[in-house]
Amino acid sequence: MNGGQGMSGVPAIRASIRSRRRTSTGWLDRYAALFGLAMAAAVLAHPVSSALAAMVRQPDPSRMGAGVALVALAYTGLLAVARVVGPVALTGPDAAWLLLSPLDRREVLGRTARLLLLVSVPVGAALGMGLLAVLGAPDQLAVRLAAAMVLGVSAAAGGMALTVLSQSSQTWNSWLNVALVAITVLAAAAALSASGAARRSLPTVAAAPATPGAVLAGAAAVAAALLLRLAWSSLARIPARSLLAASTRAGHVADATVGMDPGALTWIAEDNHWRGRALRSRPWPPLPAPLALAWQDWRRLGRRPGRPAALLAAAALPPVVAQATGGISAITAGAVLAGALAASVAGTSGARRDADNPGLARLLGVDARAALTARALLPALLSAVWLTLALTGLTLTGMLPGGPWWLFGPLAAPALAAAGLRMARRRPIDHAMPVIETPAGAVPTGPVLWGVTGADLAALGCLPLALALTVGPAALGGFLAAQALAGAAVLCCYLLRAAKSP
Repeated sequence: MNGGQGMSGVPAIRASIRSRRRTSTGWLDRYAALFGLAMAAAVLAHPVSSALAAMVRQPDPSRMGAGVALVALAYTGLLAVARVVGPVALTGPDAAWLLLSPLDRREVLGRTARLLLLVSVPVGAALGMGLLAVLGAPDQLAVRLAAAMVLGVSAAAGGMALTVLSQSSQTWNSWLNVALVAITVLAAAAALSASGAARRSLPTVAAAPATPGAVLAGAAAVAAALLLRLAWSSLARIPARSLLAASTRAGHVADATVGMDPGALTWIAEDNHWRGRALRSRPWPPLPAPLALAWQDWRRLGRRPGRPAALLAAAALPPVVAQATGGISAITAGAVLAGALAASVAGTSGARRDADNPGLARLLGVDARAALTARALLPALLSAVWLTLALTGLTLTGMLPGGPWWLFGPLAAPALAAAGLRMARRRPIDHAMPVIETPAGAVPTGPVLWGVTGADLAALGCLPLALALTVGPAALGGFLAAQALAGAAVLCCYLLRAAKSP
């Protein structure tokens, strides 16, 4: 088969493969797909109608900047995830049999490209509705809604096309980096627009006539169409090694999903980062045995400076969330605890490896409890710094009353370190656990217990902090004392119990 036959060869090969399958797509599969779409529409009907009704009201101008910042950060995160995933990837059989053959590359990758475009439509629609919900629609709801949807879909499709172009060319990859940085800066500027001379800029934009918004949406659609055309042309130039690497990652993710082992995704991401990197050897500092063992985590984090930098930047999210929701709410408290726990988990790679291979940990000849205590220092430091910055930001923006809220950072760090270590050392999901029947449906206890492992210690150990965020007391002395006791008790109990298990 040569390249000239490729234009018609790929559909013929796929049809031949489908004809040899034991089962083919029948009416029952189509019925299940349509039934799933109908159920999704029924579930989303009420939230969408409520969101449309809320758009008619004039939104609070003080929340506009934070809301726009969150929408922009969500868009940035989607583009970053798409680039990490591939975004163009093939199934295992296609990567093995079709990619390296003389078939036309665009025909081979056409199915993936159409799937990416299909995914961009609902994602862009959600972004457009989110942006309109933030800015509001004081008049001409239909026109503003149509413009927001076109703008969101164009942004999603154009961004996806840009990630495809970045996969084929280093130049486009640099432009994608510029775009990500520009959107992040725009999000920061929008978050800061709630104060100062720019406070009235977003309300002025929101109250503007609908015509300029429609023109902007049209221009975005034209730009997205151009990027899509360039991306389609670039499919033939994407290096095979990039496609094979993306297909391998997609295969690992699919295996982890089908096997319901989300923990494997952590190893996949970490192994993909370190594979093929040339690391310079450095002398190990003279430390006691447990600390020398834990130094590996510090060295590993130091070799990835972008990771702690991203964590520090993410400490600005709780103030933005609080500003967007109009004050401290359950969402803000959840963002504070989730962010602090994520910072703690970032320093637990050594504990995760010891849990996966307890035999190797025993061969090192270091007491298990002392080693685990030493490994708790880095997650405690990371969570303390992150929580201190987040609470300081909430205090400076006026979302929290005056007081030494930043002290909760170091006082809650022991509990967060214990939660991070527990999360890193958890075993794979036990699918043999029973399924509980509830009025809302069957609940498999194995995945549920796996999901709450680690988060339970964070919730228990940071309970005084959560209560203080909910109540907003004028005097913090009692809450700080309770937090100190809870944090120390949770860490001590965890170390005493966890060191006995392999």
